[in-house]
Amino acid sequence: MTQVERESMEYDVVIVGAGPAGLSAAIRLKQLDSDLNVVVLEKGSEVGAHILSGAVLDPSGLNALIPDWKEKGAPLNVPVKEDNFLVLGEAGKLRLPNWIMPPLMNNHGNYIVSMGNVCRWMAEQAEELGVEVFPGMACSELVYGDDGALKGVVAGEFGKNPDGTPGPNYEPGMVLYGKYVFLSEGVRGSLSKEVIAKYRLAADCDVPKFGLGMKEIWEVKPENHNEGEVTHTMGWPLGWKNSGGSFIYHLDNNQVYVGYIVDLNYKNPYLFPYMEFQRFKHHPEVAKLLKGAKRVAYGARAVTKGGFQSIPQSAFPGGALLGCSVGLVNLPRIKGNHNAMLSGMAAAEAAVKAIKEGRANDTLADYDVALREGPVGKDLKRVRNVAPLNGKLGPVGGLALGGFDMWFQSIFKFSLFGTLSHGKTDAKATEAAEKHKPIDYPKPDGTLSFDRLTNVSFSMTNHEEEQPCHLQLQDPSLPISVNLPEFAEPAQRYCPAGVYEVVEEEGKDPRFVINFQNCVHCKTCDIKDPSQNINWVTPQGGDGPNYPNM
Repeated sequence: MTQVERESMEYDVVIVGAGPAGLSAAIRLKQLDSDLNVVVLEKGSEVGAHILSGAVLDPSGLNALIPDWKEKGAPLNVPVKEDNFLVLGEAGKLRLPNWIMPPLMNNHGNYIVSMGNVCRWMAEQAEELGVEVFPGMACSELVYGDDGALKGVVAGEFGKNPDGTPGPNYEPGMVLYGKYVFLSEGVRGSLSKEVIAKYRLAADCDVPKFGLGMKEIWEVKPENHNEGEVTHTMGWPLGWKNSGGSFIYHLDNNQVYVGYIVDLNYKNPYLFPYMEFQRFKHHPEVAKLLKGAKRVAYGARAVTKGGFQSIPQSAFPGGALLGCSVGLVNLPRIKGNHNAMLSGMAAAEAAVKAIKEGRANDTLADYDVALREGPVGKDLKRVRNVAPLNGKLGPVGGLALGGFDMWFQSIFKFSLFGTLSHGKTDAKATEAAEKHKPIDYPKPDGTLSFDRLTNVSFSMTNHEEEQPCHLQLQDPSLPISVNLPEFAEPAQRYCPAGVYEVVEEEGKDPRFVINFQNCVHCKTCDIKDPSQNINWVTPQGGDGPNYPNM
């Protein structure tokens, strides 16, 4: 493709992604210096359209950013009133007493929220301070200076043909230059991957680890609703070889968030995370809750779980990684939004200092130090061994020793284990199909459980079909020549939206089909593909899911 001529605009700080990290950075920048020119670019059709989180929010990040958030009408309306942790068998349950759980697991003082709605509110606060927020503006390319530093992004490119050439209605987009560029794309962002590789930011850290989180919103009968109740489960149906578990959160208006997280370090390529989630809802405890209820939304998203030892260098020449682009989820608490907000604030403070000192496009070393040694690092360091213990010992051993480690650190402020490593990436954890047996999953009944394509329709996902496929295969032959015979092509199963198919017709060779229109932007394929052959890049702005209250 020939060089495209683009108009450009200059800003002090350009922020990619209107999630809690990016919006916190924008707000903090303007709080510190109202004269700064700050822009936030969001690929979703509106702020919140691509936000999916549990979510029980620890308000510590919001308290630090906007102390008077209650007076300003932040949508934190459901305080946690009841905390349950259940171990499930196929037909029964065992409730673990709250006193046995480490203190950091207590949800007292937290809120059940829609993070999509929280981000919509945060965007309003940012705009009131003078931040420019542009939804529907996907950032498709990074712009570097002659010195190798990041200088800006290309945003708002539309109208390419499927082969990548400009179509009849092609719009080249604009270059937005910044003294600093913040990448807050969430898990496994395409631009974040690029800078991590370019600047070797992960050279000195452990491998990243992930889970796949799937979530539905249900309207339940009033008699089954208990506003403020939080329940987490482990055990059935995943069992004791694979780690993961569920969350059930009762918010207001008789609505309940029902979700399931499957850690992506599983070995069996026949495991079908989406069907594990659907099967979970048939447990008597869950089926009782959902009797006569109505499912109103569905979505899925990868979750970072590597923790403290997997954090790459977060600052690089010209920019910084924020929130889940760095990987700041506290795994046992299943919380990362507060750390995302705190990371955005820390990056903003480092950038304001640098700009006042006349520096631009250098490395914000102060930010990386603040992230590791400040409240975020302290929050993650005390739980750093939970994921490695789960990976090495399975859920039971991980629960026992991980719980002991958290209790011990809460008292003695250090770990007897030191810092454990994760070992293999999630892609390399996948074993050959010949070592495992296919799993027979019950057919969805259409009442409690649903097929993938039906559920995807409840995510309001849409992509312009006449654009390049954003799920790029480095070698188009590998799915059939390698993944199918060696791993039974697990893309057919690990994708929670039914994007990937192996089509086998009599008398013809198998074909690998990518239905990219179904993609909910979870990034699981980019993480779990055993050949690491799939590269997720951003489609044009406004495409993808349109989550209402996730």
